Amino acid sequence: MRISVLDVGSNTVRLVVADAEDGVPLPVHTAKWRLRLSEQVKPGEPIPEEAVDQLVGAVAAASRTAVRWGASSPLAFATAMVRNAPNRRQVLRTVRAGTGVPLCTLPGEVEAELSFLGARRWMGWRSGPLALMDIGGGSFEVAFGRGRLPDFVASLPLGAARLTHEFFGDQDPPAPEQVRALRRRVRHQLRDVAARIRWEGPRTAVVTSRTFQQLGRLCGAPPGRHGPFVARTLDSRDLGRAVEQLAALPAAERARLPGISAPRAAQSLAGALVGHTAMKLIGLRTVTVCPWAIREGVMLRHIEDGASWWAEVARLGEEAAPPDPVPLLVAAAH
Repeated sequence: MRISVLDVGSNTVRLVVADAEDGVPLPVHTAKWRLRLSEQVKPGEPIPEEAVDQLVGAVAAASRTAVRWGASSPLAFATAMVRNAPNRRQVLRTVRAGTGVPLCTLPGEVEAELSFLGARRWMGWRSGPLALMDIGGGSFEVAFGRGRLPDFVASLPLGAARLTHEFFGDQDPPAPEQVRALRRRVRHQLRDVAARIRWEGPRTAVVTSRTFQQLGRLCGAPPGRHGPFVARTLDSRDLGRAVEQLAALPAAERARLPGISAPRAAQSLAGALVGHTAMKLIGLRTVTVCPWAIREGVMLRHIEDGASWWAEVARLGEEAAPPDPVPLLVAAAH
């Protein structure tokens, strides 16, 4: 069986085509289209028509690519940038009408659950009680669990692009008081979640997402060209020094640093602040940078639980919470 997953994020639309023999998704082709929605959409504002047209074009191209590689229509989802838009429903209808692909949004807690599943499969059972953190453009997901799926998840409005718009605006680099204000917000939002994870006492902590991957590279992790099986870790002290380095530089100069790409340079400081503050609050000295996350989680759930599961997820996404989310801590559904 060959399946495909399409992930519409804040910067990039990513397609993964994989063979699903023996219950393990093995990628055969990946592709991406850079839309940089985070640069075109401010938090709380609708996605403009031009950006929607670009999204339709990217989804259509991804669907054609999946078919060429022998997969059916992608399991397509959009994360917080689309989920939080006031015109979310219209965007989803326009994409479906223009491409035939039923794009849906995922509630933040479902994103956390799926990322946890992907990380659990990659890390294996020997990792024991597992904590996960994922920084997106619009939200920050945290999960903890001892089994296949997490025992609890949290979805917080602490995405790197969102915080960059809110706290830094056009100030590049930001003033020290702006950096302090952002860190205070993160501490306040994460306080209860961090206390819960400290109490649970995870044996292993992992981080996922492009933001964490780039920060790991900045802090000395091997580059992506070495492949996914090379061990990559991120140390809290190194990340703290990276925060100071990023805060002193404008975005154009950050993009020259190891691992920091030009499209994500502006939001790299906010992402580093969220990651470093979370690690300190939880008491994590080192985390593992995990290559499997939400896309692999989607494929695994589809393989293991069938098409009916995805249909239910799409329905929940259509009924998702209001555009401007508040911190959400809920028991994960098994």
